[in-house]
Amino acid sequence: MSIWQLTKAFWKHLSNQRKRQFVALLFLIVLASFAEVLSLGAVLPFLGVIAQPDKVFAHPAIQPLLGLLGIEAPHELLLPMTVIFIVAALLAGAVRLLLLRFSTKLSYGMGADFSHDIYRHTLYQPYAVHLARNSSEIISGVTNKVSIIISNLLTPVLTLISSAFVLIAILAALLAIDLWMSLTAFIGFGAIYGVIIFVTRRRLAAISVRLSQESTKIVRVLQEGLGGIRDVLIDGTQETYCRQYRQADIPLRDAQASSVIIGTAPRFTAEALGMSFIAILAYFLTSKDSGVANTITLLGVLALGAQRLLPVLQQGYQSVVQLRSGQYSLQDALDLLNQPIDYVVHESNADLLFQRAIELRDLGFRYVPESPQVLLDLNLYIPRGSRTGFIGATGSGKSTLLDIIMGLLSPTEGGLWVDDMRVTTATQRAWQRRIAHVPQAIYLSDASITENIAFGLPVDEIDLNRVRSAAQQAQIADYIEALPERYETHVGERGVRLSGGQRQRIGIARALYKQAEVIIFDEATSALDNETERAVMDAIDGLGRDLTILMIAHRLSTLQRCDRIVELSRGRIVRTGTYDEMVGHTIHPVQSSNTQQEPNT
Repeated sequence: MSIWQLTKAFWKHLSNQRKRQFVALLFLIVLASFAEVLSLGAVLPFLGVIAQPDKVFAHPAIQPLLGLLGIEAPHELLLPMTVIFIVAALLAGAVRLLLLRFSTKLSYGMGADFSHDIYRHTLYQPYAVHLARNSSEIISGVTNKVSIIISNLLTPVLTLISSAFVLIAILAALLAIDLWMSLTAFIGFGAIYGVIIFVTRRRLAAISVRLSQESTKIVRVLQEGLGGIRDVLIDGTQETYCRQYRQADIPLRDAQASSVIIGTAPRFTAEALGMSFIAILAYFLTSKDSGVANTITLLGVLALGAQRLLPVLQQGYQSVVQLRSGQYSLQDALDLLNQPIDYVVHESNADLLFQRAIELRDLGFRYVPESPQVLLDLNLYIPRGSRTGFIGATGSGKSTLLDIIMGLLSPTEGGLWVDDMRVTTATQRAWQRRIAHVPQAIYLSDASITENIAFGLPVDEIDLNRVRSAAQQAQIADYIEALPERYETHVGERGVRLSGGQRQRIGIARALYKQAEVIIFDEATSALDNETERAVMDAIDGLGRDLTILMIAHRLSTLQRCDRIVELSRGRIVRTGTYDEMVGHTIHPVQSSNTQQEPNT
């Protein structure tokens, strides 16, 4: 997308409040332009009073002011003209400061809005979308590339608009003083920046691509190195990750440096040429019969005008460079901002009762149309309150099946039914409100035990009695009560201060705090030693029979307390039975999807 298209696309995402603030900013920009004209216009009479007070005193346009101030001699003009010039200069400076503050606050406020929207749109994406993504792209988009929205879009656009208004105002004032001199100066300076923009456009496009790619690489290297720090330390691969980081960081810094150089260098060229232009003009003016006084006055106005004109041109040019160098990163950020949210799913108020059973009917699934079937023709009846275990080799489809039962993935064939009501887009959230999940690796934030059990809730909304009750049911209350800070104990990043069994029990307590009716354990004990696994399984076994439990395990022995065990192979149910029957290799036929009773085991 072109810069103009990107700007329009981001404008559509602005709130009405931000758009009103932008209109207010335009008013302030116009005010700043008038202040610039006023300060520049005050220069001519001020210098005239210094160089030719008699001529200024005799000018018809100034007679009403002389009468108002009671000035009767040319030398009396110096003080009021000095005051007027100082007031005009101070006013222009004050308005410029106000404009800087307002525009900077607005651009960073818009950036905060965009960052929140990108994060929100990302969190609301379906689970299948998250599976297909690299998290480093998302983190880079929410952090680095949102910063680029501020520095390479919002600030440059606001600066361009401000520069355009101020430039027009200054140019109009200079043209009114001396048409040909001002026009020649403006065309000369403008040509310098125009040629540089034309020459560097391809270089800036290449820089833009590198900035976008390398910033994502850096986040990925940091995630991989720090995320697997135990293996990195054991294997001694620190230098490998340092080298990867350096290989991504050096091109990024080089691109940033090139962008700064391209954006800054023309200023010095323009200043040098501007001084040369004023020197040449002084030579020709003094050779005429206009007089030294007129020459000094005119040169003073031109010098002050150039002093205002050149920074404005430089700001405008630098804004163009920033826009071009951030173009590809802006496109990445816009793609994240444009992610659709299915509000039917997330804002549905539909209810879904679970009183009898969960049922899979002719269920099949594949991740993309071109990929092979992951699940094929599954029919399964799971009564409420039962304990059902799932076993099978890696890649047999166990985790995918439970993802479908949890409403994270939608079946591509057949369907999921709860009490004869199909789980659809309209009822997905209602069903998920009845489910809790305990994965193999429990995610624990660097917060208190209370906050981790009531995960995702603001501290002031946590029910402490429910937290204690959930901890008791998960058989971790005694351990917590023995800690010095008890439930306020911080667990460290990813729960590093807890053992594996303690982390799993907190995961169980978290599921119980939710007061879900279905708890799904996805290999929740596979990383534990036998003794810890038995303790955790005792905690699971002690849960009330009002809970429906679904459990994946690698070891058949882990599932010996389940009412029924389902074995999957290559996406199909190959046999079902009790633990004793599975050990004895008794195979039961898969029941028809039309049956509304639990199959015999």
